[in-house]
Amino acid sequence: MNAFFYYFYNFMRTFFGHIWNVLVAIKDAIIGIFDIRYYMELFNTYKDDLSVFGWIAAIIVHILMITLLALFVYLIWKGLKIVFRFKVPVAEYEKMKDEVVTLKREIMKANYQKDKILAMKISELGMELNADLLDTPKELFKAGDVFDGDMDEKNADEMEELEDDNKVEVVETKERRFPRLSGVDLIYKDPGYQPPEYDYTITLEEVCINFRNFAASRLGLYYDLEVMKQAFASFGAAKMLILQGISGTGKTSLPYAFGQFIQNPSVICSVQPSWRDRTELFGYYNDFTKKYTETDFLKTLYEAHYYEDPRIVILDEMNIARVEYYFAEMLSILELPREEERFVSVVSNTAASDPELMKEGKIWIPNNIWYVGTINNDDSTFAVADKVYDRAIPIDLDDRAEYFEAPDTPPMRLSYKHMDRLYEEAKEKYPVSEENLMLLDKLDKYLIEHFRLTFGNRIMRQMKDFVPCYVACGGTEIDGIDFMFAKKILRKFESLGLGFIRDELDGLVIYLDHEFGSENMGISKAYLARLKRMSTVRLGEGNDKDGKHRLCS
Repeated sequence: MNAFFYYFYNFMRTFFGHIWNVLVAIKDAIIGIFDIRYYMELFNTYKDDLSVFGWIAAIIVHILMITLLALFVYLIWKGLKIVFRFKVPVAEYEKMKDEVVTLKREIMKANYQKDKILAMKISELGMELNADLLDTPKELFKAGDVFDGDMDEKNADEMEELEDDNKVEVVETKERRFPRLSGVDLIYKDPGYQPPEYDYTITLEEVCINFRNFAASRLGLYYDLEVMKQAFASFGAAKMLILQGISGTGKTSLPYAFGQFIQNPSVICSVQPSWRDRTELFGYYNDFTKKYTETDFLKTLYEAHYYEDPRIVILDEMNIARVEYYFAEMLSILELPREEERFVSVVSNTAASDPELMKEGKIWIPNNIWYVGTINNDDSTFAVADKVYDRAIPIDLDDRAEYFEAPDTPPMRLSYKHMDRLYEEAKEKYPVSEENLMLLDKLDKYLIEHFRLTFGNRIMRQMKDFVPCYVACGGTEIDGIDFMFAKKILRKFESLGLGFIRDELDGLVIYLDHEFGSENMGISKAYLARLKRMSTVRLGEGNDKDGKHRLCS
């Protein structure tokens, strides 16, 4: 056994002795590297023998060595900082965690104060209040509904003092998943609510003129009367209107001004580039809070059940994201032939406390809402799919309207039922004439033969609805046909490859002159002229340096 201890002692002494020698050598090397006195003595030994070139070389070498040593020290310092950096986040994390807890408490206090103020406002109106929104802080604490355990009883006591200062009488009800929609029920079910008095005598043409004068006299916004006719006739043919053109021509202000005119403000939904699906518009159910995240769009759909006023929903810059992604479900629902089938599913189950007009987790899409999308065609936006254009009616706003003297015109209250009745009367009174229907049928065959395009059932249905409404707004039948042909048919030409149809455009202009008269179809002819110019420019860009033509669409 003694032999083992001697062996172990000598082994360990040798092993750790070499380690010690390495450490000593490193220490001596570091001290030697920074031994400035030795370098000075060494330099003094040779300085008398140095020539001018030698002095210059020595100075350069010393500067380089000092720089190298400084870089060496800097790298060691950075390395040590990286090695020990993990100690910093731990301390910062604890500090931030305390701050987050404090902020959560303050947020809850602020929300509680807000709910109390809301409660007092509703109480002043004599309405009942949903009690689940006013649970006391202690009740919330006991139920475990606050901030992952960050709230303690002391904080709950502090907030309980806030409640003592703002006592209101509430009616106890079950927890509501849709507090905003349930609030709508409370407002309109209140016995004191009185619906407004509507003007049931105004005509479509008067609506166009009065709105134009109101916008000019009260808002300082000027629009061409022809745009007014096109816009209001469009609402009689489709639920969706698209306003497109350059910035600053009034695409957003037009539907906004109409909301002010009828005293039912339009809802502006600013589309974001991140919108990918329907939840951006309709909201979503939060499994953590057990409440539905309600959007202004959803609230507007629900609230429109309670009144007769038309309501405008503006999808501002709708093509900054792909319309066919986030608005696809609405496009399909609005196309359903039977209005009573236009339901959108909000949640997959039902609860006793759900809003009164929500049936089996679904909301009916009311008829008194019109949807207006604004489009800027530039490099930052997406191209709008044909299926969106087919279901809507586009209007180009490329110029600012001229100033005009308008009489002072007050706002009014307009009933959607009255508007709908005016549209139906217009379709009965001003149907498209048989002569023009025959011309459209011939034009359809001409387009199929020369351009492989056809009107389609949807476009013909929209045209038969739009033209009578346009006439009722003060326009003429042929101008209504001209507008729809340009916006619904000729628009498709841009996707055909203008280089290939360029020679056919002149023939179409001649055909329109022959069939409809040279004095008519001005919008369509102007559109064809623009397409021809575009094809000329693109073909010019397709010529190479030798003048050889390349096909360019």
